[in-house]
Amino acid sequence: MRIEILGVGFDNITAEQAVSEGVRLMNTPGAHYAVTPNPEIVEVCRADPEAMEAVRNADLVLADGIGIIYGAKILGTPLKGRVTGIGFAQGLMAQMAQNGKSLFLLGAKPGVAEKAGERLRRQYPGLRIAGVHDGYFQEDGPVLEEIRASGADVVFVCLGAPKQEKWMRANGEASGARLLVGLGGCLDVFSGEVQRAPEVFQRLGLEWLHRLAKHPSRIGRMMKLPLFLLHTAGEKRRRK
Repeated sequence: MRIEILGVGFDNITAEQAVSEGVRLMNTPGAHYAVTPNPEIVEVCRADPEAMEAVRNADLVLADGIGIIYGAKILGTPLKGRVTGIGFAQGLMAQMAQNGKSLFLLGAKPGVAEKAGERLRRQYPGLRIAGVHDGYFQEDGPVLEEIRASGADVVFVCLGAPKQEKWMRANGEASGARLLVGLGGCLDVFSGEVQRAPEVFQRLGLEWLHRLAKHPSRIGRMMKLPLFLLHTAGEKRRRK
């Protein structure tokens, strides 16, 4: 069941259920993709019909962002809980490692995906890193050929929103992978280039505040959260 918030339907599942569904998709013939929208991405989708279409057509839409949880409550249709993209990826990799599945890492600056791959191999013994490629490419063809040749079961697509969502929708079948997951800046975290917020911030859903304190220049992007909540309140009034 999906809960709709400003045009985007979120799967109403727990973090554990999300990983189970990811495993199911990974083992189901055909190409599938998962997205992890936060309030900023929802606002982008409202202004970009192509992005909205890409998000709405995903096989798995996870509520990554405490603002999404607040928005669902405002509309009177609460979600079971927040499912962060990085948490979903970690749970999925743990399952992949147990079953010898392979992963391709796509995105970030040159060298970052390689570093992430090395760290993930050590962290998840049994996980096979099929290949890596940075996000600075001009043509899809050679990258898709590389992914297909690698035989990867899963691709983490870290190109930033909404580019990664559009890319997965357009290229899922051509990649040859069973599951593609849009994960924004997760490769920077997996590589150790960027430190995740302390656990207390994670538990309270305040990772955005930690990022803002570290990078004040993000204030423009952070303003999408109050805008999202304002639009959600307007949607509630219209539904009455």
